[in-house]
Amino acid sequence: MDNTPTPHIGARKGEIADTVIMAGDPLRVKFMAENYLENPVLFNQVRGMLGYTGMRNGRRISVMGHGMGGPSIGIYTYELFNFYDVQTIIRVGSAGSIQEDLHVGDLVIATGACTNSNYAAQYELPGTFAPIADFQLARRAVEACERMGYRHMVGNVLSSDFFYAANAHNDRWQRMGVLAVEMEIAQLYMNAAYAKKKALGICTVSDHLITGEATTAEERQTTFTRMMDVAFAIALQ
Repeated sequence: MDNTPTPHIGARKGEIADTVIMAGDPLRVKFMAENYLENPVLFNQVRGMLGYTGMRNGRRISVMGHGMGGPSIGIYTYELFNFYDVQTIIRVGSAGSIQEDLHVGDLVIATGACTNSNYAAQYELPGTFAPIADFQLARRAVEACERMGYRHMVGNVLSSDFFYAANAHNDRWQRMGVLAVEMEIAQLYMNAAYAKKKALGICTVSDHLITGEATTAEERQTTFTRMMDVAFAIALQ
């Protein structure tokens, strides 16, 4: 049974590639389509969540937005994995550093994602699930960073439900070695695990939650291209 279009994605099956690079901001997706893809074709604009499919170096790749927060990326990635036969999703996004030697502009390759979300409760597991990246994708991302000379760190992130947290307790996460805070990777990894698919989160540090370093919204939208370079490099492998 063909369940497409879905309630949130207007594409028909076959219009989305088996590898999708996703970003929270639809304008970041438009930037990737215009600057990284040849002949991009718009396949979705439902709720303004843009999605395009095009070619890069002879390989068919899609890019799409996923919105802000775990519930939003949970919806879009579930539909992509389960209704559009997508095999691999790579998230590129921003994160706030909580480690003193991880600076604005550095990349984070998220091999794991802690979370304060209740998303895993749906699986009714008899314990705590640890969402992790696909190892091969993570290894390729590290190799791409090293080849391109991009400063990066590899490890755990915190996927928080709160942008404005009354009590963030970043010092406690910092002590446990968590590198940075973002809002979506844990849910992406859980959906990938449940669907038996592959996923990776790559973040650019947009601000530092300890030192106060920060970037502007315009810089985040248009200049965070290093994580895109890495994402497209590993998507082509």
